[in-house]
Amino acid sequence: MQILKFLSIFLLLHCALGNFAGENEFAEFEDFEDSEQNFVEENEQVQEDPAANQFIPVNGENLNEEALIEEESDEEEVDIEVDSEFEHFQDTDEFEGFEEKEEKPLTEPKITIAKVPLNLIHNWDSYYLEILMIAIMVAYFINFAMGRSKNSKIASTWFELNKQLLEENFAMVGDDGSKERNENVNLVKESENVYTLWCSGRTCCEGMLVELRLIKRHDLVALIANLMKPSVDQVHITVRMSKEDMDNFVFAAAIKKTALQITKDLQDISIYSPERKAGEKFNLPASFQVMSEIGEATSAMLDSKIIAILNKYPEYVDYIHFSDQFSGMKLTDDINPNPNKMPDVEKVLRFGFNLQTKGVPLEETLTRLKPLMSMVFYCMDKVKRYRLSREGKLKADKNRQKVEEAFLKSTHQARAEAAAAKREEKKRQEKEKILAEEDPEKQRRWEIKEEKRQAKKRAPRMKQLKVKAL
Repeated sequence: MQILKFLSIFLLLHCALGNFAGENEFAEFEDFEDSEQNFVEENEQVQEDPAANQFIPVNGENLNEEALIEEESDEEEVDIEVDSEFEHFQDTDEFEGFEEKEEKPLTEPKITIAKVPLNLIHNWDSYYLEILMIAIMVAYFINFAMGRSKNSKIASTWFELNKQLLEENFAMVGDDGSKERNENVNLVKESENVYTLWCSGRTCCEGMLVELRLIKRHDLVALIANLMKPSVDQVHITVRMSKEDMDNFVFAAAIKKTALQITKDLQDISIYSPERKAGEKFNLPASFQVMSEIGEATSAMLDSKIIAILNKYPEYVDYIHFSDQFSGMKLTDDINPNPNKMPDVEKVLRFGFNLQTKGVPLEETLTRLKPLMSMVFYCMDKVKRYRLSREGKLKADKNRQKVEEAFLKSTHQARAEAAAAKREEKKRQEKEKILAEEDPEKQRRWEIKEEKRQAKKRAPRMKQLKVKAL
């Protein structure tokens, strides 16, 4: 019994000692966990916001709410890593020289807003070109209106002063092509500076054309150019004489500048009377020159009345031109539509008068031109009555024959080429006509005829000599 008690006591002691030893074995692990937990808590306290350490609420409810908020933030901050099937491309050992490129953050473009001046009055210097252009346009339109009005006034004043004289010499003044006579016909406005008037219904002439060529006052550029090269308003009169009422001669008298110009430009004067003679030889002012084909015609045209008018109004007369071979300006190869034909000519009397409106009242200037208008009708009657002498007529006919022969000689080659081209065209049309027919016999006869003609053309030409019998 004692032995059993002893064993039971020994077992109890052994168990107690075992429990005590077990608790001591895990004590060091418990100490390590406590130290680690203290280290984590210290780190969390360091990372916390220093402002939060200033006040720590003791209320339990607030602590619970903060704990819940911390748990939620921890759950949100958890990064979920998902294995990618292309992860092996990121292995630096597998792909040498592979570098990851850092993506640059997108930046918004910088917008620069120009500074617009609030008040344009202080920046007129930036618009000087526009202001200059507007000023030029305004000046141009003002000058256009004033210039057109002045030219219209000059033309209407001239017509009113000479209307009675024209109606006394012509049956119809201002003929507009209509059969009925219009009492209100005025000058025809061709442009802003050109006015025309056609008169008809008089013996010895087919009609008379009056042309007023005024300065381009409506054009500002032409007006400025006129300051550098002055010109004046002019009245040009062209009388178309009947063929049986004028003899054959060419005569002209003009101021030196105009004489040089018409000698170069007009076809009839450059051919029949290119020589310019001084006006003093014919009792004319020194500023005039005379071009004449026949001497007796010159003395007949420049009688005492005409010489008196030319000496009295030398500044108003530009030229006087009488011609039976008038064809206008010289024709060049580029302008002449038919160089193989002589130009058409007509018998005309031409007059050019100046309108000296500068420094002189308009009505006074136009009144001074009335004697010159009367001279036009005097010359028409004089040319109608005048006839050349026999010697003068032979000389005029000889001159015209020489001119025609020279023209035919100069155009012989061209006319021969034109005739050959015409013959070839005729043969080509004949051949096409024969080939278009379905008659082979007719085509064969035409081919034989053509071969004979070509053979005859190629054969050498022989001169036939006639020998007289002894």
